[in-house]
Amino acid sequence: MEPTKEHHDKMAKMTFAKVYPLYVTKIQNKGRTVEELNQVIKWLTSFDEKKIKEMIKENVTFETFFAKAKLNEHASLIKGMICGYRIEDIENPLTRKVRYLDKLVDELAKGKSLEKILRSP
Repeated sequence: MEPTKEHHDKMAKMTFAKVYPLYVTKIQNKGRTVEELNQVIKWLTSFDEKKIKEMIKENVTFETFFAKAKLNEHASLIKGMICGYRIEDIENPLTRKVRYLDKLVDELAKGKSLEKILRSP
């Protein structure tokens, strides 16, 4: 199933600052730490903790967030279902990147080891 144009527009306009606390709650409820979350975000985007805080403070949209990110060269190894969509089938590049992040956070919350989450070929 491919998301609609409206779905893509909604993803682009959503702010990282609004979603980040939801990620924190999700992973902490499963016994994971903010440090682990930030490590996952850093792996995907190259943003360190200082840059993550800056993005939150600036209230950037996901469009801006991923425009400033240097996506990990192994991000395309992130596959599977998230929110009813098969990641590898999502054609819109921005929506795919947001779903990459969602999938990594989901894997962290499900107890996967960081070694497995931070894919290497």
